[in-house]
Amino acid sequence: MKFVIIGLSVTSSWGNGHATTYRALLKELKALGHDILFLEKDVPWYSPHRDMPNPNFCQIGLYKTNEELKTNYKEEIEKADVVIVGSYVQQGVEVGNWAIETATGVTAFYDIDTPVTLAKLERKDYEYLDREIISKYDLYLSFSGGPILRHLEEHYGSPMAKALYCSVDPDLYYPEDRLKKWKMGYLGTYSDDRQPTVQELLNKPAAQFPSEEFVVAGPQYPEDFPWSKNVERIDHLPPAEHRDFYNSQEFTLNVTREDMIKAGYSPSVRLFEAAACGVPIISDYWDGIHSIFEQEKEILIARSSEEVEEYFRSISEEERKQIGENARQKVLKSHTAQARAKELVNYVKEVLKPSEKV
Repeated sequence: MKFVIIGLSVTSSWGNGHATTYRALLKELKALGHDILFLEKDVPWYSPHRDMPNPNFCQIGLYKTNEELKTNYKEEIEKADVVIVGSYVQQGVEVGNWAIETATGVTAFYDIDTPVTLAKLERKDYEYLDREIISKYDLYLSFSGGPILRHLEEHYGSPMAKALYCSVDPDLYYPEDRLKKWKMGYLGTYSDDRQPTVQELLNKPAAQFPSEEFVVAGPQYPEDFPWSKNVERIDHLPPAEHRDFYNSQEFTLNVTREDMIKAGYSPSVRLFEAAACGVPIISDYWDGIHSIFEQEKEILIARSSEEVEEYFRSISEEERKQIGENARQKVLKSHTAQARAKELVNYVKEVLKPSEKV
């Protein structure tokens, strides 16, 4: 099939996580034999930071204005089998309406920010999506699953809402036999809503295990935060070092943003990356986590420092490794970019012929 995707950016990963998601998905769509044109607005903040200006898995089309988009790519939109407009596209409502009116194939909205989008709609903030256009897209692809999908269909009139979660590239994230430098680590930028959980599930347990080493990696943490003496701080950890980071921990901590907890069924890419490395995950709780990983077998859930400390004391080395391996096998089966590409193709087929799937 011929896909045309209008998205935030695939050429630059500077200051946005969309590029990583698009790159992994489109690479696997290409591997399945599909043809892809990615259109993105040529904006000054991405221009100097294009770390992938010419991907080998898709063609790139840059436009400076919506008029340029409509003039230069009208024929491509008309001929495409699938036209997808992504979240946070500038003037996304105007772009989306034009794409829907012009396209002859399946039209879809790809929401990489579903909880944020729904909060915007409730505030009548129509930066890139409004209530009316949701019913016009044939398909709503959501980074969040669960009850949100029914809400999109019943409350907003989407003809079909489907979960298309984030994913991981197993060629980049996999187990390595490394010295375990840290009992537990956490990777994430500082945020007010996550910090109390980091305090409860990492910093407090660290104080109770003074002979063990812990680590928190990520920018923007207050310099005066009272970390336990055995908590190492890494201010910036480039993606190329993430695999090494995960493989150097006995356990890794997953902490979820408040809007993702509220939405439920919103796994983060960090969750899949850690699992792909085979490191056992201790996570806070959110609705739907059991639909991603099985508790105790593939993931450990903690609501207090005492529960974290009990895991440290009671889980044997053999059990620890097995939990990590179980999660890795689940990810390889269900949460790779290849799995997502196949899901997307199936959803398109379902729109075209509801009873026929590939």
